[in-house]
Amino acid sequence: MTIEELLVREAVRDTYARYNHAGDRGQLAELAACFAEDGVLEVRNRFTATGRDAIVTSLKTVAGELTHHEPPPGTHHIVRHYVANLLFTHVSPTRIESSAYYVVFFADAPDHWGRYRDVLVPVDDRWLFAHRYVTVDGGRAEGLALMTG
Repeated sequence: MTIEELLVREAVRDTYARYNHAGDRGQLAELAACFAEDGVLEVRNRFTATGRDAIVTSLKTVAGELTHHEPPPGTHHIVRHYVANLLFTHVSPTRIESSAYYVVFFADAPDHWGRYRDVLVPVDDRWLFAHRYVTVDGGRAEGLALMTG
């Protein structure tokens, strides 16, 4: 592995982190900025959004669903994504393919979990999502992902 490839892999990790931190804080424009201009966010059995504006619009709908569900007594809406086992399946100067597992935690417990499957491309000095495919593999029965999915 070369130093250049290590730098590319670290740039991809940075994009993953920026995406999840922005989403956890409800900063949807920042989250969408992790995508190329014509990037696609596809959430299996929910929606496919192409382009940053469509991604923001689709995620606002999901955020609206979240606010319609009352958090458990004594808690408030805290959302934290935990990402693990980032695997690079293809690395080239023009395209990265990767996958990872995630768990979404709310204030009281894990809510749902699944996988990311991604294609990233270089844009200026960053690596951005050309396509992110999100699956929800499971969740608690009263959780947001299973109630609204």
